[in-house]
Amino acid sequence: MTAAVFAPTGAEAAAPAAQVGLGQAINQALAAELAADEKVLVMGEDVGALGGVFRVTAGLRERFGTDRVRDTPLGEAGIVGTAIGLALRGYRPVCEIQFDGFVFPAFSQITTQLAKLRARSGGRLSLPVTIRIPYGGRIGAVEHHSESPEALFAHTAGLRLVSPSNSQDAYDITRAAIACPDPVIVFEPKGLYWSKGQVAEPPDGAAPDLSVLNRARVARRAGETGGGQVTLAAYGPSVPQALAAAERLAEDGVESEVLDLRAISPIDFDAIAESVARTGRLVVVHEAPVFFGAGAEIAARVTERCFYLLEAPVLRVGGYHLPYPPALIEHDYLPGPERIVAAVRRALDF
Repeated sequence: MTAAVFAPTGAEAAAPAAQVGLGQAINQALAAELAADEKVLVMGEDVGALGGVFRVTAGLRERFGTDRVRDTPLGEAGIVGTAIGLALRGYRPVCEIQFDGFVFPAFSQITTQLAKLRARSGGRLSLPVTIRIPYGGRIGAVEHHSESPEALFAHTAGLRLVSPSNSQDAYDITRAAIACPDPVIVFEPKGLYWSKGQVAEPPDGAAPDLSVLNRARVARRAGETGGGQVTLAAYGPSVPQALAAAERLAEDGVESEVLDLRAISPIDFDAIAESVARTGRLVVVHEAPVFFGAGAEIAARVTERCFYLLEAPVLRVGGYHLPYPPALIEHDYLPGPERIVAAVRRALDF
C-alpha cells in the first residue's frame, strides 16, 4: 500500500453545501472524476441507458458517451477481469456490481488477481480499480440482494474496503477511491441511497483527499467535554442506527460517543483507541454476522491495545450466523437501536 497517497490535499474554499441523496452524491462524484480524467471509465450491468438499478449512474452515458460509460454483459467475473486488464493499460475503471450477492462470481478475480498483482510485481504495477457494491438490507429485497460480504474481502490483503454513511462521505470516498492507486471496494449502503445530507464540492481542479479511505470520524461526541460512558463504533448502514441508540441512551442520562469508521480495511484503530480512552467501553455495530466479522477483529485489537483502559469487555451487535432472512422478517435480523441499547446496558452493568 502507498502511505504517501494519504496526505491531505490542502484543498480549501469548498463550494457551498447542497442537500442531496447519498446515491446522488455518488453520481456527482463519478461525474467529477469522469470530467477530470479521460482515463476514468464506468462499467457494469445496466449502468448506461438505465442509469443503474438504483439510478446512481443516471445521465452519465449521455454526458460522457458510450465509450466511457459502458453496459456490460451479465457476468461479474468478466466485468472485474476486464477492469483489471484496463487498469494494466493505464485506465481507471469503476465497476458496478448490481447487488452484494452478485459479487461472488467475481470473487476469484478480486482476491486472486486484483488484490495481489501489485505485490506480485514488486510494486511495479498499480491496479486503480474501483468496485462499487450496493450492500446491506432495509429495502425489503429478495434473496441475494441484502447481504453484507465485507469480511470475506477484508481478509484478503491488497484491497481497500470503505463504506460511507452520509452524502458528504459518499462523495468524498467515491472520488478518493477512483484516484487511489490501490484497488478499492466501496460498499454502498443501499438502504441509505435516498437519505439526504449536505455535500460541499471542492473547487474545480482540487484533488480528492485520499485520507478518507483510512480515517474514522467522530459522528457524535458525548457531552461538551468529549467524554462519555461508551463508544459505539459502526460503519455504513449501521451508523444511523448507532446514532439513534445514542439519542435514546442520552434520554436516560447515558452519554455515548459514536465513531463512524468509514474504512473497513485498513481500520483506523488509533481513532478507536482514542475514543475508548475517553469512554472505557466499546460496542461495535455492523449488519454482517458477528461470527468472524469486522467486529471480532476490532474487539481483539482493542483488547490487545486498550486492556487497562476497558471497564467492560468489548461487545458486538450485528447479524446472526444465518442466511439473510426473507424480507418480511429482516427487521428481526438487522441490528437496530433496541439491540444496541441492550448491549450498552450490558456493558454498563459489567
